Amino acid sequence: MIDFAYAADAVASPSMLMQFAPLVLILFVFYFLIMRPQQKKFKLHQKMLGELKKGDKIITNSGIAGKITKIGEQFFTVEIAPNVEVEVERAAISSKVQA
Repeated sequence: MIDFAYAADAVASPSMLMQFAPLVLILFVFYFLIMRPQQKKFKLHQKMLGELKKGDKIITNSGIAGKITKIGEQFFTVEIAPNVEVEVERAAISSKVQA
């Protein structure tokens, strides 16, 4: 019985690197498939918001389409119908409509 106990101790355990390899692989895949594309999309959206000017046609996150009539620090004034203007927060603009 004592011989068996010594034999069980002789079994090689996986190295520390091999134990963490699956975790590192999962983090690597998570970064390149999820985080990196989201960062790129965020940067493009910020660039688009910075380039908006008076007269551009936009669509808000809620689906309202309109034309920018005034640009402020945090808000845009958007004409959504003739003589109907609303203030829209900068972050609520989804995209610019290509004319």
